Amino acid sequence: MRISYRPLWIKLAEREMTKKQLREASGISTASLAKLGKGENITTDVLMKICEALNCNINEIVETVLEPGDEGYKDGE
Repeated sequence: MRISYRPLWIKLAEREMTKKQLREASGISTASLAKLGKGENITTDVLMKICEALNCNINEIVETVLEPGDEGYKDGE
């Protein structure tokens, strides 16, 4: 199982907000933003800064995704 930031990108698109605007509003570093873009792990502190900037809960910006080999995984998910 892995973490996906797809909900974050959807939320930004809905708000017509750029990644640069998110970085400036939340105070996160460009390195953290790059990690988000690559789907890499980041700290919960970074996620909380983003939640504060977007006035949302963490479950609105991340989701878990099953991978091949995970129990319950189905092709095409």
